[in-house]
Amino acid sequence: MPAAATTAFTGPLAGVRVLDLSRVLAGPWATQALADMGAEIIKIEQPGSGDDTRRMGPPFIRDKDSGRDTDAAYFLACNRGKQSVAIDIATPQGQQLVRALAAKCDVLVENFKVGGLKKYGLDYESLKAELPGLVYCSITGFGQTGPYRKRAGYDFLIQGMGGLMSVTGERDGQPGGGPQKAGVALADIMSGMYAALAIVSALRHRDSGGGGQQIDIGLLDVQVAVLANQAMNYLTTGVAPGRTGNGHPNIAPYQSFPASDGHLILAIGNDGQFRRMAQAMGRPDMAEDPRFRTVALRLENSAALLPVLEAITATRSIDEWVAVMEAVDVPCGPINTIDRVFADPQVKARGIQMALPHRSAGSVPSVANPIRFSATPVTYRNGPPTLGEHTSEVLGRILGDDHEAVRAWTQAQPP
Repeated sequence: MPAAATTAFTGPLAGVRVLDLSRVLAGPWATQALADMGAEIIKIEQPGSGDDTRRMGPPFIRDKDSGRDTDAAYFLACNRGKQSVAIDIATPQGQQLVRALAAKCDVLVENFKVGGLKKYGLDYESLKAELPGLVYCSITGFGQTGPYRKRAGYDFLIQGMGGLMSVTGERDGQPGGGPQKAGVALADIMSGMYAALAIVSALRHRDSGGGGQQIDIGLLDVQVAVLANQAMNYLTTGVAPGRTGNGHPNIAPYQSFPASDGHLILAIGNDGQFRRMAQAMGRPDMAEDPRFRTVALRLENSAALLPVLEAITATRSIDEWVAVMEAVDVPCGPINTIDRVFADPQVKARGIQMALPHRSAGSVPSVANPIRFSATPVTYRNGPPTLGEHTSEVLGRILGDDHEAVRAWTQAQPP
């Protein structure tokens, strides 16, 4: 079960301090993962507005006292466990303060356009001489090099440019045919996960005496990298794979099928599973049919196989088929709506849904980190912060109230 919220920094990354200059999803997803592992995350936000996702609603959470809408649910998805410090980095005082904070941090994460932080003196080249041990992670749409490096990159755009949409959706000519994006921002999320992996790897390198370095994460690079077998299908044949709907490009049957009360999934990954499925359906002859004896043959003859299976699965309910297939160790399951996901007994047993404390709302829902350590469990320090919630506390604790940068910032604040 996920651990409860705690005020202490515990976990495998306890003692690591991260300065987070990122916003929206890819960068915040990376730093939330680091927060879950025990790192201290100082999230720098623009005073008065903050991270763009605070306003990406509805839905919004509500202040428990006033009843007014505050932050969007989107913001809650990727900002738990962080401390919000409101500083305007466009001002000299703000730049001085952020540089002073960077000097006290192990990691800096940013997702500005290439060169966007140079004018503030917060780019890697400006910081590395003074801070040789700093791990500096830059997340952009297209990376720090190449002809597209100065373009803005957005998840939807990257899913299209990176090939994911060309293999997602129904075939042309089928009802609903055409390219589709994934239902969540996978290019951003996967980029965040690669960034988190790169950061802990760079920390390992630094702590072994290798010094700091810059990490260059490009969303397009990540999207192409996670094409996985689809990329290799093309690279080994020279033929670009197309869309197969809910089918699989290399395996059959491995897709959704109609039941009497909805749709279910059969994921038949090998010949033994196919034989057991056919037996459970009362059609052992299918497994002996020379067209269907192997994975390759079933894929080649899927146009003949699939209608037969669809006619069979439509005769029983989802729950009936799941029970039948589970009894013979054949992968089968429902296509759940998200409300059914969180009602699923396995999801409940694993404690995936949880609640975390929140300054204005009292508590907010959250989705647990899926990583389970046996010795250093994930802990959750707090829910997502309100804008600027920790500014004074963080500056005083890390820099000291009499620090030159803190004095300059304090003097610049309106009365």
